[in-house]
Amino acid sequence: MLTSQQENLIDQGKLLVQITDRNRKPVKDASITLSYTGIPDLTLEQLTTDSSGLSQELSLRTPPLEYSLDKNNIEQPYSEYSIYVEAEGYEPVALSGIQLLSGTFSRQPVSLNSLSPSSEPSEVTFPAHTLYGNYPAKIPESEIKPIGESGEIVLSRVVVPETVIVHDGAPSDSTAKDYYVSYTDYIKNVASSEIYATWPESTITANVLAIMSFTLNRVYTEWYRNQGYSFTITSSTAFDHKWIYGRNIFDSISSVVDNIFNRYLKRAGVRQPLLTQYCDGKRVTCPGWMSQWGSKDLGDAGFSTIEILQNYYGSSIIIETADAINGIPSSWPGYNLSIGSSGVKVSQLQEQLNGIASAYPEIPFLSIDGIYGTKTANAVKEFQRIFGLTPTGVTDFKTWYKVSQIYTGVTKIAELNGTPIQSPTSISGE
Repeated sequence: MLTSQQENLIDQGKLLVQITDRNRKPVKDASITLSYTGIPDLTLEQLTTDSSGLSQELSLRTPPLEYSLDKNNIEQPYSEYSIYVEAEGYEPVALSGIQLLSGTFSRQPVSLNSLSPSSEPSEVTFPAHTLYGNYPAKIPESEIKPIGESGEIVLSRVVVPETVIVHDGAPSDSTAKDYYVSYTDYIKNVASSEIYATWPESTITANVLAIMSFTLNRVYTEWYRNQGYSFTITSSTAFDHKWIYGRNIFDSISSVVDNIFNRYLKRAGVRQPLLTQYCDGKRVTCPGWMSQWGSKDLGDAGFSTIEILQNYYGSSIIIETADAINGIPSSWPGYNLSIGSSGVKVSQLQEQLNGIASAYPEIPFLSIDGIYGTKTANAVKEFQRIFGLTPTGVTDFKTWYKVSQIYTGVTKIAELNGTPIQSPTSISGE
C-alpha cells in the first residue's frame, strides 16, 4: 500500500544503476530489484546489467518540480527508492533512500565485494538531503588561513589532488571510517547532497566552485594533517561539507564538475584558495557567506556565476585555475580532438581507451597510430555513453580527463574509488 507521500509523486525523474567490482570493472548480468523505500515487498522493476555494468534507464515518479524550487515548501522535494543487487560470485547489497528529483537524471554507483564464506548482505541507508534534513550549522573559520605558524605545512602551489581522504564523521570521532575518494567524485557527491539539481546552472556552478575552493583550501593548507589527523576533510557539516557515502549523483551537477574541476576561488593578491563558507539561508543565516537558497534566487533573476559569488564574497573574488592536476597520465592538449586530429595526444588517448576497453568490452580496441579517425571517434562515443557524457565522439576537456580518471582506476587496482581504508564495504564512495 502506498503512503500519502508516494501518492503525491506526480512528476518523473530518471535513474541509471552502474555496477562494478572493487577494481572498477563492470559486473555483467547483475540482478537489480527496485522498490519504494519503506515498501520493500512492492517490486517496481526487475533489471539486469549489460556488459558495461549498466542497467536500463528508468523513469520513476517524483514529487512536483516546484517542491525543490520553493524555499518555503515544507514537503519532501524528492522521492526515495531502494535497490537490492545480486550477482554471481559477489556479496549482495541493499541500498535505501536513493533520491530522485523531478526532471533530473542521476546515476547510482554500486561496487560489489567478491563473495566469501563469511559474507553477509550489506545494507546502506542514505540520510536526508541537507536542505531537507537537520544538520549542524558550519562553525565559522577564517576564510584565509595564516601562513608561517609554527608547525604549519602549506603547499607551494595549488594542485588538484587525485584523491581525498574523507573522514565520515566529526574530526575527533575515532570510530568514524576514512575513505579514499577521487577528488571529482567527492565534489559531485557533496554538491548532490547539499543543493538541488533542479536549480539554475549558474547557481549550481557557483555552489560547485564554493565547494571546490573550500576543499582545495583544506588540501593546500594541509589543515587536518597539521592537527595530527591522517585525513583530508570530514563529512561533518559543522566543520566541512556533507558527503554521503555511496549516494546517487545527478547529471546536471556531474556535468558542471567535469567542466570546471580544476578551478577555485581566491582573493586578488592571495595565493591560497578561499575557504568559501556558506549556509542554507533558510534555517540558518550567515552574513558575509553565500546563502544556498539566496544563490538560487539570484540564478532565477539571471545573475551569472561570478555575479552570484561576488554578491556574497565581494568584488575581489577571482575564479582561478589550479597549477596542476595530480594522477593524470597526460594533460589535455588545450583543444578538442576530433576526426582529422593527429599526433602524440591522439596516441595517448588511444592507448588509454584500449586500457579501459580491457574491462569494458563495448569500447572497441584501437590501433595506436596517432590518427583520430572514425574508429577512434566511435570508441570515444561509446566511452562517453558508458560514463555519462554526451556521446559526441569529440574528446573535449571533460572527456579527456574522464578517460584519464577511468584509465587510472581500471589499471591501478590499489587506487580504488571510495574504498574504505579500515575495512571493505559494498558500495563505491562516489
